[in-house]
Amino acid sequence: MYGNDKAKGQKGDEMARQLDFYFDCSSPWTYLAFHAVQAVARDTAAAIVWKPILVGGVFNAVNQTVYENRAKPNPLKQAYSLKDMQDWARLYGLAIKFPPTVFPVNSVKAMRGAFVALDEGKLVPYATAAFEAYWGVDRDLSREDVLADIAKRAGIERQRFFAGIETDSCKTRLRANTDELIARGGFGSPTIFVGNDMFFGNDRMPLVRAALEALPA
Repeated sequence: MYGNDKAKGQKGDEMARQLDFYFDCSSPWTYLAFHAVQAVARDTAAAIVWKPILVGGVFNAVNQTVYENRAKPNPLKQAYSLKDMQDWARLYGLAIKFPPTVFPVNSVKAMRGAFVALDEGKLVPYATAAFEAYWGVDRDLSREDVLADIAKRAGIERQRFFAGIETDSCKTRLRANTDELIARGGFGSPTIFVGNDMFFGNDRMPLVRAALEALPA
C-alpha cells in the first residue's frame, strides 16, 4: 500500500519500534514536531514511517472549523499561539516567523514532491528545506522556482523532481495518505501514531516518547 512506505534504522534494518508521522509542510507546529520527532526516534530506537498528506483535504473533510477560526480569530488566543510557537522554536533552536505575505499556502505540489524525495531516500532533507523556505524566509511553496531550490537543496535532480510530482503515482499516494489519516480519526497536522494510539501536535512529543518506550525494543 502506498501509504506504508517503510523507514529503516541506522543500520538498514527495520526496527521493532515504529511511529507513523502524518504531515504537511504548511504548518509551523508540524515543522516543530518534524524536528523533535527525529530525536525521539533516535533516543527510543524507533523507525519513522513518513506520511505526507494534504492537510487542506483533512480540514475539508472533518475539520472545517479551522476556516472559521482563521476568518474570526480570538485575539487573545491568537497572540498566545504566536508566543507559544516562538517559545517552542527557541527551545528547539529553530527560526520560525509567520509568513507575512503567503498564508495559507498551496502546498499540493510540495507535498507530492515529498514522495519523490521519499523514493530517493531524501525525505528528511527535502522536508527540512521546505519547512525552512516557508517558515524561515516566507517563500511560496507553490512557486516552481521555490520548489526547484528545495529539490536542489535535498539533492534531487530538477527534471526528475518536476516530472515526478505530475505522475499519477505521487497524486494517488498523497490522496491515499490523506484519506488514511481521516479514516484513523485524524483531523490535522502533525498527527503521530504509535500503534493505534494517536497523538496530535508538537506538544504531545513526551507522550509519543512514553508510548514508544513502553514497546519492546
